[in-house]
Amino acid sequence: MKQITNLGGGFTLRNGVQMPYLGLGTYMADNENEVSDAVRHALNMGYRHIDTASIYKNEEGVGKGIRESDVARSELFVVSKVWNADQGYEETLRAFEQSLDRLQLDYLDLYLIHWPVTEKYKETWRAMEKLYAEKLIRAIGVSNFLEHHLEDLMGASEVAPMVNQMEFHPFLVQQELIDYCSTHGIQYEAWSPFMQGKLFEIDFCDPLVEKYNKTAAQLILRYNLQKGVVTIPKSVNKERIRSNADIFDFELADTDIKYLDSLDRGERTGPDPDNFDF
Repeated sequence: MKQITNLGGGFTLRNGVQMPYLGLGTYMADNENEVSDAVRHALNMGYRHIDTASIYKNEEGVGKGIRESDVARSELFVVSKVWNADQGYEETLRAFEQSLDRLQLDYLDLYLIHWPVTEKYKETWRAMEKLYAEKLIRAIGVSNFLEHHLEDLMGASEVAPMVNQMEFHPFLVQQELIDYCSTHGIQYEAWSPFMQGKLFEIDFCDPLVEKYNKTAAQLILRYNLQKGVVTIPKSVNKERIRSNADIFDFELADTDIKYLDSLDRGERTGPDPDNFDF
């Protein structure tokens, strides 16, 4: 793996677009000043990757934070997602336009299918292929797709997904899925890298905290990157946003990566992609 040494770097997607290693997640961030302040702080600190979704109900605030920052749009990697109730061909085209309007942007860098809604995600993907061909999206991908979902989608598509955003942390590694995505040129990305904070209630990281003189959060995020996984920790706290980016001046030993891998117990904080009802 190439050296991961600065916040400005990223993994290169199959179509040549660079996706920054580290992004700011905005799930459950309030659409008012909370999310716009967080986005502005992150961008002015050097982040270039912002992740939102229509269901988060904060795209307007994200767009406001982008406009209030000192960063040119061309330097950013902005992501949103089509929600389940908006899936389908025409519905997705409409949902995408609405997201752009709320964000007040002319294009997205990445657009994802949020969940694999049976009987709908193929038509949703067809609409995303159209938007990609029209250069309204620089890259297209999926979220919460397991191997069989990916196989099914790729068997009926012209453009294969470039990203798969999954719940990922030491208690839910899913190495076989990571390997499958790698084999097929699909960039793996982590949501909920801290198990919505539950990881901090467990002392499994204490020896590594002492060894590397880093926080548990920094160790987990560095673990993500060394696994080749893009990560998007959510925070609205200015100092935590800064601290989450302080992960480029050290490297975990292979033995410590293997230790964190060994903690995998298939534990989810979110729904199972094979069993969700929304």
